[in-house]
Amino acid sequence: MRKGFTVALGMALTVTTALAGCSKSDDSTKGTASPDTAAAVNKEGLPIVKDKVTLKLVAPKAPLAPEYGQMEIFKRLEQATNVQISWNNIPDTDYAEKKNLLLASGDLPDAFYGANFSDYELVTYGKDGTIKPLEKLIADYAPNLTKLLEKRPDIKAAITAPDGHIYGLPSWEENELGTNPFFHVINKAWLDKLNLPMPTTLDDYTNALVAFKTKDPNGNGKADEIPLSFMHMGWCMDIGGLFGAFGMPDNTEHRIVRNGKVIFTAIQPEYKEAQTYFNEKWYKQGLIDPESFTQQAPQYLAKGKTPAETLGSFVWWEIEEVVGPDRAKDYALVPPLTGPAGKKTIGRGNGGGPAKGTFVITKANKNPEVTMRWIDQQYEPYMAAQIHWGPIDLVYKKDANGKLVNLPVPGGKSMGEYRQQVAPNGAGVITKEDFQSIVEMEPRAKQRKQDLEKVYEPFMEKENYPSLFFLPEELDQINKIEPDLLKFVNTQRAKFLVDGNVDKSWDAYVKQVKDMGLDKLMEIYQKGLDRYKQAQKK
Repeated sequence: MRKGFTVALGMALTVTTALAGCSKSDDSTKGTASPDTAAAVNKEGLPIVKDKVTLKLVAPKAPLAPEYGQMEIFKRLEQATNVQISWNNIPDTDYAEKKNLLLASGDLPDAFYGANFSDYELVTYGKDGTIKPLEKLIADYAPNLTKLLEKRPDIKAAITAPDGHIYGLPSWEENELGTNPFFHVINKAWLDKLNLPMPTTLDDYTNALVAFKTKDPNGNGKADEIPLSFMHMGWCMDIGGLFGAFGMPDNTEHRIVRNGKVIFTAIQPEYKEAQTYFNEKWYKQGLIDPESFTQQAPQYLAKGKTPAETLGSFVWWEIEEVVGPDRAKDYALVPPLTGPAGKKTIGRGNGGGPAKGTFVITKANKNPEVTMRWIDQQYEPYMAAQIHWGPIDLVYKKDANGKLVNLPVPGGKSMGEYRQQVAPNGAGVITKEDFQSIVEMEPRAKQRKQDLEKVYEPFMEKENYPSLFFLPEELDQINKIEPDLLKFVNTQRAKFLVDGNVDKSWDAYVKQVKDMGLDKLMEIYQKGLDRYKQAQKK
């Protein structure tokens, strides 16, 4: 049992004190209950309620995370607030489907946590009353969130729907680590053993993959090496970044911005050229792991930790999480590669602002004031940091300046794995300023920021598509067109990679995409971008 859990009582008392200290008053008896609530709620101080209240929350759960009721940080919150959470944790791979079923059936929890509500869902379910507008509750029962929104009107603007309501609360780490989500990694130890240089061109990289497949670099006499594995269309684990070697990097939305113009990548000549190359040079030579098109994260991550080292190249957020801390020294980042026509670009992930739909309260909730006060605790900066990365005494200690600094990760674990086990990462905002005075970046985050600056940013696209709120009628059109269109494009992308026939099928594919409403979709995205840019000038 870890040290932190053996002193749970002491820590609970500590966090209770800390939480209370963040409120306007330590006197919980001054609060008055709203006449509309089932439970009497203290408007200030802790606990939030005198008599324990139970809220039913639905939340997605990462593969390695325990049920949230077992997480230390939520145990501490319950002790401090007297609010008990009855969690319905859903594996994140099934969450979207089950969330939709709950909403369609009307079998609603009190709130969705880590909710991943899209703009369309926020506006649609806000408009029909399924989820509650929150701005009045924020003003009356959320001092931490109110302080944040007063200090950062840009965040308030980002989460406010065109009708003036706030339907979902934000989550954000303002660290700019996701500008290029695709970190492409290669087995440097194998390159050295085979006397191969670090690739600088796409053809160099292809030659290295061929050598990994044919020259038994792990030396076990078996043809068990996997030259390249990835997760098709995964946010930080797809090969979209390598499309940049053809002059136009891809991303999971197939949408980039150049010179203020929105471009759908998946019908461009560069995209066609890349698909042809990857099929003919990679898939036909057996360099791509066939499971790249079907595997989920646990299966993918396990491939880096097999007893014999079998993974040659992969795409992921950090190296250690895939291959483990001991083997990480064998791997290195692949630099931006020059393609057959001499082009070299690195893409940008879209968005980048606060997630808007992280926490929503439903119409089934009989204690919205209690609920708002409970979630507001997670917008106090120290607690926000612990919700994102893990609790004090497990993940952090406070230094002499009051800043949370990282404790060593338990032996044998990567920070990414450990984070899933100790932090829900479901709400709260950590600003740039907080990284200076409240919480230290994770060591891996510091490394990633350095890698972005040194390796990728000199070749990175200048613009991305920002996070913005569309008008309701635009959201209707986007929701009507985009899901089926992207599903078709992504399915066809896998077919091009595996089956080839790109030249033969290309014209019919482009026609199909256009027939599904691409031009209208791009017109909406262009109008939204133009409106956003115009608003920045005011």
